[in-house]
Amino acid sequence: MFTHPLRVAVLALAVGTAQQTFAVQQVDLSPDRPRIHAPRNEAAIAQIPPGFKFAQPGKFTVAVSGVAGPPLALLASDDKTTIGSEADTAQLVADSLGLQLNVVQTSWEDWPLGVSSGKYDAVISNVTVTEARKKRFDFATYRQDVLGFYVKSTSPISEIKQAADIAGLKIIVGSGTNQEKVLLAWNEANEKAGLKPALLQYFDDQAAAQLAVQSGRSDALFGPNSVYAYSAAITGGIKRVGTVNGGWPLQADIAVTTRKDNGLVKPIHTALEGAIAGGQYAQVLQRWGLDVERVDKSLINPPGLPD
Repeated sequence: MFTHPLRVAVLALAVGTAQQTFAVQQVDLSPDRPRIHAPRNEAAIAQIPPGFKFAQPGKFTVAVSGVAGPPLALLASDDKTTIGSEADTAQLVADSLGLQLNVVQTSWEDWPLGVSSGKYDAVISNVTVTEARKKRFDFATYRQDVLGFYVKSTSPISEIKQAADIAGLKIIVGSGTNQEKVLLAWNEANEKAGLKPALLQYFDDQAAAQLAVQSGRSDALFGPNSVYAYSAAITGGIKRVGTVNGGWPLQADIAVTTRKDNGLVKPIHTALEGAIAGGQYAQVLQRWGLDVERVDKSLINPPGLPD
C-alpha cells in the first residue's frame, strides 16, 4: 500500500480556517465513489489480437504507482483502494474493451519489468513518452505533460507565460527538475535582455512551499500542474496563472504504456478515442481538475523526449 507524502502534505494544508476545512470535506475519498464509465467499444474489442492472453482472464490489469500522487493516484479512505484520475482513465479503457478493471498498486521501479513480463497489461501512471522507452514499450497518449505556475489566490500576478513574466520574482522550484531547467533558461534570456532574473527557491516539503507562497515569502510555485491543481481545488489558497509543457522547449506526452509489439496498443488507442468522442474522458479530467492537460486525440507512439 502507498500513502504518498504529497497526499499527506496537501491535505495538511487544508487544516486551519473553517473555510479550508469545509473544502476538504467536499473531497470524496470514499472507495465507493462512483466511477465514470464508458460504453463497450466494439471497434476496440475487434482490434484485440486473437488469442491475446491478458494478465488475468477477463480483466484489464493496470499498474498504478503511488508515486504519482494526488490527484493522479492516491488511496481512498480505506487506505487500500487506489483512486484518482489514473484509475478513472483505466476504468474507461477497461469498459471500452469489455473487461473488468483490475488496478494493482506498484512501485515506480516495478512497472517496466511488470509490463514487459506480462504481469500487467498496461501501466497508467503519468508515464512520459521518451525515445528510450519507445524501444521497449508502445504508447497511446491521453494527457499532456503540463507544468504550472501557481500564486497566492489574492496575488496581483495574473499571468506567467514567458521569460519576461518571471523577472524579479521569487519562485519555488524543485532542484534538478525539468522545471528548474526552464527557469534557468528563462533567467538567462532575461539577463541578456537586461531584465532582473528570478530568484529560485528550493523547499524539500510541499506543504512548507505552499505556505511560503500563501504568506508572501515567495511569489510563485512552479511544478507539476496536477499536484498544485489538486491543492488549489481543496484549499482555495493558490491559483494557476500559467502553464508550460513539461518537455519544454519540446512536447512531452503522457501515455498508457504496454509491452512492445504485443498488439494491445491499438485497441487501447481506439478505446481512448471513443472515450474522448463520447465525453467520458472530459468528465474524468473535470472531476480531478485536470482540464488544462486534456488532449483532443490519442496518438500511438508520438515523438518522444530525446534520450
